[in-house]
Amino acid sequence: MENASSNFIRNIVIEDLKTGKVDQIVTRFPPEPNGYLHIGHARSICLNFELADEFNGRTHLRFDDTNPLKEDVEYVESIKEDVRWLGFEWDGLFFASDYFEEMYNRAVLLIKKGKAYVDDLSAEEIREMRGTLTEPGKESPYRNRTVEENLDLFERMRKGEFKDGEKVLRAKIDMASPNINMRDPVLYRIAHATHHNTGDKWCIYPMYDFAHPLEDAIEGVTHSLCTLEFEDHRPLYDWVIQECEMEHVPRQYEFGRLNLTNTVMSKRKLKQLVDEKYVDGWDDPRMPTVSGLRRRGYTPESIRNFIRELGVSKGSGVVDTQMLEHFAREDLKLKAPRTMAVLRPLKVVITNYPEGKVEMLEAEINPENPEMGVRQIPFSREIYIEQDDFMENPPPKYFRLFPGNEVRLKHAYFIKCNEVIKDEQGNVVELHCTYDPETKSGSGFSGRKVKGTIHWVEAQHAVPAELRLYEPLLLDDTDGEEKDFLELVNPNSLEVLQGFVEPNMKDAKPHDKFQFFRHGYFNVDPKDTTSDQLVFNLIVSLKSSFEVPKK
Repeated sequence: MENASSNFIRNIVIEDLKTGKVDQIVTRFPPEPNGYLHIGHARSICLNFELADEFNGRTHLRFDDTNPLKEDVEYVESIKEDVRWLGFEWDGLFFASDYFEEMYNRAVLLIKKGKAYVDDLSAEEIREMRGTLTEPGKESPYRNRTVEENLDLFERMRKGEFKDGEKVLRAKIDMASPNINMRDPVLYRIAHATHHNTGDKWCIYPMYDFAHPLEDAIEGVTHSLCTLEFEDHRPLYDWVIQECEMEHVPRQYEFGRLNLTNTVMSKRKLKQLVDEKYVDGWDDPRMPTVSGLRRRGYTPESIRNFIRELGVSKGSGVVDTQMLEHFAREDLKLKAPRTMAVLRPLKVVITNYPEGKVEMLEAEINPENPEMGVRQIPFSREIYIEQDDFMENPPPKYFRLFPGNEVRLKHAYFIKCNEVIKDEQGNVVELHCTYDPETKSGSGFSGRKVKGTIHWVEAQHAVPAELRLYEPLLLDDTDGEEKDFLELVNPNSLEVLQGFVEPNMKDAKPHDKFQFFRHGYFNVDPKDTTSDQLVFNLIVSLKSSFEVPKK
């Protein structure tokens, strides 16, 4: 593994291998297929796969598909695509549903041992009797059913004799435990729903806290890595392994989850943004989902480097989104071809340039990577510049175009503004300029100097393009965990412009990435780009004041 850095989990693995506690490490990435992965999951993916890679171990991709009410094959396929795109390949593909029969048998074992019982209380009644952090829970009136009665009821639950919510199977542990998770947690619930993998074979489904440790044990996982919110669940994890008499005993280790400013890291909240049309689907480029980041134009390398830089710790701090953007710039600066795009076009007619003439000018494809060579740019009498690069009445120290002023056109000539054309409403719609043929870029001209350089696109051969500019999805530096997070949705998070790009862009393909001079890095949108319409997403702007914190 490149850039292996020390962290407490890696140190545990080193010690376990050194002492012979394990012969080979086995990790797993165990998503629930009830939504798309986000960058927090990417951290877990990188941790599990890179740890196993470094120590010649194995990593399983396993779907915790124990809730058919919220799961879908669409999510399964998207998760597989995301893991592969990030650069990883699993050593085995598994589903919790593959083990439903064994899980059922282990639950029967618990009943026979007097460690589980069928309860008739409703979910609300169970919640009310669970107690609080300072008060113990109350035992269910059904807690002391006989083993025979529990076995009979549990089998009838499986056969579908009861309605949803009518009965549950609970562990019999300790209603006075200081850890609320140990107060007779529910192990199975009834759900008459078609499962994406098992169809209608089952109408009872194991709860996550029961299924998860069994899956790890069945697969021979050695190090079960999860985020810090599962720390209080670890005693139950160990209890299930022990009382179900599993041959293999995995160990759970927790690390801090990743939170980013100006977005949310909750699948429930991300789903709410999708369902309520605040965004255009799970892969909207404003979303922190892996598919959203991919569509926006982030590279897998930039995400992996970002996650490696963060490292692994027990803390769960909030990371500035600008840090992720920094790694996108660092990765793209040597890869992305430079080109020019005009986002808000203003027409310029160069009145002394010969009519009908088109000359080709030479420009570097990437000055930071000379091996990428040069490109040819057409130049003629009519060009487009940015509206922002002209002001009729400029303030002091404004060095771009204004009446009587001269600027350099990038890769071309000096032009001077002579006349401003306006429409009936007084809006500037066209500029008439003259050029100096002696000032051609690269000609060695050493006469007068100009302070301003602006970009442009030749009008006759320009390629129309839609350009999508993005701001953070949420206002304020927040990790989106507030209850009223929808009130923080930024109404200006997307701006759509119709502009022009250089003619050499006409054959650009989905996911091609470019640096638009003075604007930023852009990605060809893979979803909305057609043979007739180029669509570009802003990945990141060119500059940021952000500096990666020193470790």
